[in-house]
Amino acid sequence: MFAWRLRLARFVARSLDLLAAFGIRILFAFARALGAERAADLGGFLARNLGPLFPAHRTAKDNIRRAFPGISEAEVKRITHEAWDNLGRTAAEYAHLDTLINFDPDNPEAGNVEISGIDHFEAMRDDGKPGIIFSGHFANWELPAICAARYGLEATAVFRAPNAVAVAKAIHEVRSQTMGGLEAARQGAAFAMQGVLERGGHLGMLIDQHFTRGVIVDFMGRPALTNPVLAKFAKRLECPVHGVRVVRLPGRRFRLELTPPLELPRDANGEIDVPGAMQAMTRVIEGWLRDNPEQWLWMHRRWRPKFTGEKLEG
Repeated sequence: MFAWRLRLARFVARSLDLLAAFGIRILFAFARALGAERAADLGGFLARNLGPLFPAHRTAKDNIRRAFPGISEAEVKRITHEAWDNLGRTAAEYAHLDTLINFDPDNPEAGNVEISGIDHFEAMRDDGKPGIIFSGHFANWELPAICAARYGLEATAVFRAPNAVAVAKAIHEVRSQTMGGLEAARQGAAFAMQGVLERGGHLGMLIDQHFTRGVIVDFMGRPALTNPVLAKFAKRLECPVHGVRVVRLPGRRFRLELTPPLELPRDANGEIDVPGAMQAMTRVIEGWLRDNPEQWLWMHRRWRPKFTGEKLEG
């Protein structure tokens, strides 16, 4: 009886997975038929109006209040409203990743993407050394990997795949058409990530999400857990670490900003201090968040007091 129920449960799960993947492919086809601009507008409209109906809306508002003590409720509403809009646009833009940006490395002033720090891109591309690039969930966070590929920068993006296998496959197909290397965050991925760096490649990763086995950093005045793997690689290989962010601009434009290599703190032995390095990277993320709070993914449960021991009042 138990074996029969287990087989049934697996069949149902697999069927739902395939159904979800089919639904995503239909949505992608619909978005492509609309065109990038109208699809983004529709995605933003739907997210602005449907997002507040989900529990994640309460999470976002609570995160904003605690990150910005004393903020007015009107400002909380504005940031949350625009954050949903950005998320909806980003989701709709997945169907157009291959055509979303018009960027020519030989003519960087043209197109719909502005790049700040091109000299850093060129240095990373031409120095023959491995490099680490960290980022966060700002604007359309998929764009740095696309621009790196177009700029001839050998880079592998680490991503968190959806739990549904068929859904993950559908999204991977879209990403693989426009990006360089891709590595799913999974058990054993650290070996593949280290291999990228040891071959002289570049590794890109989002570091602004909760990681249960991470190190504690101060983020917006509150303790948060973050994945220390990039700092561990930097310590082991002594490779430069840059940050990159995306800013969504008016007129359906984007700006990518690549920082100079960070000066990471070191211990008494002269080696990179892992917790201190992650704190330094988090400070950069924090600065970006203060600049454009409405373009960050507030709906994620970034701060989790039960893991950090944080005492909350009110």
